[in-house]
Amino acid sequence: MSVNYWENPVPTGSIALENLSPISAADWSYERAAHLLERAGFGGTPADIERLAQMSPGDAVASLVDYAAVDNSHLPTFEESGFWEASFAAFPVSRPAATEIAERNGAAMGVRIKPAGDRPLQPVTNRFFYWLRATVLETRRLAFWWLDRMVTSNRPLEEKMTLFWHGHFATSEEKLRDYRKIQLQLETLRRGATGNFGDLLVAIAKDPAMLVFLDAAQNVKGAPNENFGREVMELFTMGVGNYTEDDIREAARAFTGWGNDDLAFVIHEDKHDIGHKRFLGHEGNFAGDDILRIILEQKQTAIYIASKLYRFFVRDEITPGFSEVLGALLRDNSYEIAPFLTTIFLSEDFYSEASIATHIKSPTELLVSTYRKLGVSQLPGIPDPHTVCTTLGQVLLNPPTVAGWGEGRSWITPGLLFERANFAREVMFPDIIGFRDPNHDPGEEVRRVNRNINAGMEITAATLADGAAPSSVAGIQETFNTRYASLMGYSEALRKLRPIPRMAAQFSLADIVSDTGAQTADEAVDVLIRQLLRVPLTPPARASLIETLTAQLGTADLGDAQSYMEHPLRLVAHLIMSSPQFQLA
Repeated sequence: MSVNYWENPVPTGSIALENLSPISAADWSYERAAHLLERAGFGGTPADIERLAQMSPGDAVASLVDYAAVDNSHLPTFEESGFWEASFAAFPVSRPAATEIAERNGAAMGVRIKPAGDRPLQPVTNRFFYWLRATVLETRRLAFWWLDRMVTSNRPLEEKMTLFWHGHFATSEEKLRDYRKIQLQLETLRRGATGNFGDLLVAIAKDPAMLVFLDAAQNVKGAPNENFGREVMELFTMGVGNYTEDDIREAARAFTGWGNDDLAFVIHEDKHDIGHKRFLGHEGNFAGDDILRIILEQKQTAIYIASKLYRFFVRDEITPGFSEVLGALLRDNSYEIAPFLTTIFLSEDFYSEASIATHIKSPTELLVSTYRKLGVSQLPGIPDPHTVCTTLGQVLLNPPTVAGWGEGRSWITPGLLFERANFAREVMFPDIIGFRDPNHDPGEEVRRVNRNINAGMEITAATLADGAAPSSVAGIQETFNTRYASLMGYSEALRKLRPIPRMAAQFSLADIVSDTGAQTADEAVDVLIRQLLRVPLTPPARASLIETLTAQLGTADLGDAQSYMEHPLRLVAHLIMSSPQFQLA
């Protein structure tokens, strides 16, 4: 056996840069099929790649893009923990707002204040913190469920495009504080993943999560809020410099009255500005849908969206002229995403030398591609994906701003490369014994309150304050205690929380190597390189890996080490996955 993967796997041939002509069947190969699967999905095993390589280029691309008929019935639906109650529909914007409502009305969020006794507002405060904790925990479960879909879906492009749109139409749990709205938006993004961009734009403009995130409730006749009007042009459709401040103000007027009744889109006619508006050179009594229609008519919109898709799937650098070509391609397809992607994935440009192995994987792509390349059938809960993604800088359903995440080199620093290597080690050598579910860690302050209660201490502001004198406790009459409420809210949420499955990734490198017929240490290293990398290693790097494996096995003959080679193989795999090459797709 001789894989020779450390040599350049991609022939340059006559493949041309910025050429959207389709490659020929003669140009198709295992290496190009691997590149397609990395970019249009999250990578896969050699068997996954080989299946694509045995097809024609057109059939291989169609198998990924035209996924509607692909069976995905094995994927479970998201099962809620049961946190939601109708009384949370008008959830207060803050804890002070919650207690003010309770003092004024005698109740808030379905909980009455105590008619007598200590801390009459404590039940209301507990209730407020319960929902804050519950929706954060449920959002983490939703993110875990989505990551599991990415790992196990038979439609990888569907999830890859959903990830793209999540970063494009970015909303965050931190502001929304309602996992149901996030789940609904995720369904909208997935449903429109490779459909018509115009339809998706309209759907997201009327999406409850987006309406809340960009303050639609504050956008009313006579006092327009410009948040959505600005972002819909700056981030979602046209890009900076292609509109004026007047256009923003007029767009905001057109969107006045748009809002949501919990999970339903509504227009409050009494809050809508019906006056005459001037927008991007057009005049009329425009409503929100008219604004979106005019934006879609702009040449720049197609250029902006097409270029952003291109940078996500192909490479960062685009010449202005090629951006125009890409925009025309999307516009000529009436903003249909699927035919646009089909042309891109079949093009010579997509397989040009400048496009191969130049994409730095985002933390989500790194995590998902790792497990797909190892052939696991279920997202492992050890290491905890939320913790991994937090450390590496991309927490799903919690983008840092409305602009989403940065891409490319922003994912890599010396420190982050070290943390990526730590993730690789946790995959290969999971700390099952020392693992502690982070969802059950409320933080030191909550733990301190819990210790005080268990010690029989009466919880007051004074006893919770560091260094408080014993005499300071006397005479304090609290209406509520926020630290105690935080503990009670967390405790109630954890009682109801459905657990995340906590197990290590199930795979056997010994079986992977043995199934190829490899007989020596150098052949085993080549198998692991082929399994894990799309970027060739240098001959010295390969030689070092062979030396390491031989030393760990105590022999170069795999037959002699068959009964104990799993651990040495994992050591070598960890080294491969810690390399800069593993970060590239």
